[in-house]
Amino acid sequence: MSIHLVGGGWASDSTEVYELFVAEASTRAARIGRDVPRIAVLVVVEDDVPSADFRTGFPEMLASIGPCEPLVTEVISSDVFDTTVLSDIDGLLIAGGMTPAYFEAVVPLVDQVRLLVSDGLPYLGFSAGAMIAADTAILGGYRIGGVEVCPQDSSEDLDEVTLVQGLGLVDLAVDVHAAQWGTLTRLIAATEAGMVTGGVAIDENTALIVGEGALAVIGQGSVWRVEPQLDDDGEIVGVSVGTLAVEQ
Repeated sequence: MSIHLVGGGWASDSTEVYELFVAEASTRAARIGRDVPRIAVLVVVEDDVPSADFRTGFPEMLASIGPCEPLVTEVISSDVFDTTVLSDIDGLLIAGGMTPAYFEAVVPLVDQVRLLVSDGLPYLGFSAGAMIAADTAILGGYRIGGVEVCPQDSSEDLDEVTLVQGLGLVDLAVDVHAAQWGTLTRLIAATEAGMVTGGVAIDENTALIVGEGALAVIGQGSVWRVEPQLDDDGEIVGVSVGTLAVEQ
C-alpha cells in the first residue's frame, strides 16, 4: 500500500493519478471480505474553497474509476474532524483547499492516521492533503525574511513562509501546483534558507507515489526534486533542482 501525493488540478475525465489508490483500497477491502472499498474523503471548506463543483464532482470522479464508496465528510474552516471519520475504512483521501484550514482540521486525527497508514491504509493527499502529509509541512506564505519567494496569490493568505509538524507520512517537504502557481521557488528558497531539508514540488494532474520500492510519478506534469548542496563543513551553499521520471 502506498502514499499518493497529487499536486492538485482535476477533471472528471482525467483519472489516471487516482486509479492505483482506488485499486489499493479495493485490495485492502478484499482482505476482510468487503466487495466495495470504503474511502473516507475529508474536505474543509473556507469561503467556498474548494468549490461546490469540486465537492460534488470529485467524489463522483472517484466512483467512476471502479467500485468504491466515497464517504465524504465536510467541515468548515476552524472546525475539526472527529476521529469517527477514520472508522471502518479502506482508504483515506484528504482533499484540497486552504492548507492552513486543513492542517487545523486534522489535528485530532494525526496519531490515528499515522497508525493506520503504517498498518497499510492507502492514503491520497490532494493539493492541501499532499502538503500536510509531510513531517515538516509547508502551510503557505510568499516571503522569507520579508523577501518574496513566490507569487502572493500562492500564499494561502499567509505572509511569511510557515512550517508546522505535519502528518509525518513522508520525510520530505511537499509543495503543490508547482508549474501552475509558481510554488517551486518557495520550496527552493525554504531549502536554501535551511527551513526544510529539501522536498518535492508537484505539478497539477500529477502524482508522486511513495511505497515500498522506488518513488513513482504518474500523470501529465512533473515532480520537481529540490535538495540542498552542502560544503565540507555541512553548510548550505546552494540547491539542486531536477525532475523525477514519469512512469510510461
